[in-house]
Amino acid sequence: MGGANSTDHSGGHRAWIGSFTSGGGRGVTTAAVDPLTGALTPLTATDVLADPSYLAHDRRTGVLYAVSETERGAAGAFKATADGLTALGPAVRVGGSGPTHLSLAGGRLLTANYTSGSVSSLPLAADGGIAGPASVLTHQGSGPDTGRQEGPHAHQVLPDPSGRWVLSTDLGTDSVRICASDPANGSLRVHSETVLRAGTGPRHLVFHPAGEVAYVLHELEPQLTVCRWNAESGRLEPVGEVPVASTGAPGGVRAYPSAIVASPDGRFVWAAVRGADAIATFSLAGGAEKPQLTGTVPCGGSWPRDLAADPAGRRLYAANERSGDVTWFDVDPLTGQPRRAGSVAVPAATCVVFG
Repeated sequence: MGGANSTDHSGGHRAWIGSFTSGGGRGVTTAAVDPLTGALTPLTATDVLADPSYLAHDRRTGVLYAVSETERGAAGAFKATADGLTALGPAVRVGGSGPTHLSLAGGRLLTANYTSGSVSSLPLAADGGIAGPASVLTHQGSGPDTGRQEGPHAHQVLPDPSGRWVLSTDLGTDSVRICASDPANGSLRVHSETVLRAGTGPRHLVFHPAGEVAYVLHELEPQLTVCRWNAESGRLEPVGEVPVASTGAPGGVRAYPSAIVASPDGRFVWAAVRGADAIATFSLAGGAEKPQLTGTVPCGGSWPRDLAADPAGRRLYAANERSGDVTWFDVDPLTGQPRRAGSVAVPAATCVVFG
């Protein structure tokens, strides 16, 4: 684990929890992580940034980044210290509205702006702060679900394992865009676009640790699309689909998958499913391209917006937005099945990241 200032007073490590301040959340909560049990203990919180729904931690510099999922759309940077978080300057506009995800790539900060259907690239200062201004790539297109796909809705942006490409999933256009970054100014341009099945609403993807397979999780239909990834050509090729959950939960409630995680050893994939309020486990014993659903367990609360694994892959953490808690699970090393181990109250919780 290792980022700067990531160890707390008790010898454990740090985690940070995002939340919706507009929903009663505390903003970004710093928590201690018990090294033996994985239990989280909230220490401090800061609400200087509105609705910090997604976080990313740079272990090299110890800087924590957060989006402000608001109409104005912004991102903030914080230095993690023994006393909590210190803002590295004011929040910076991302040039898009409703940012829902961010990541680091090529020395820049990337954000996926859901409402405006765009992806932004922002320069960073020497101290890790956000320098601005943003370079913005706007997506084009729509989908058959007129209520959710009237236009583009970028939901996630991340670098591929080789560091050569940037991928963005778009719920509104049923596609994943593969972009190249201009080495001179960091702006993104579309290199290729992988079109997925219409109406499925791709939300998040994760790469298998070997780097040659990616799993795309869909929000509008509980499906997982398996794709081959070619880092040489920058091409993503769908090769199959696997159901994540039944199309409806008890009482006729729809299932809305939200987040996907791959185990560091490449043996399992897990997905969080809202509505069903469950965590689905997939075994990769048959190969990376053949995930097999082996079971589901309750997420420990309501509306799991995010799912995270600790750096060792021994535990999973579900940020349950509507029940206002983070629940953690021990992972069976043989089967990959999660077993509930504890929970902590965090109002309007949206994500968890580790130092």
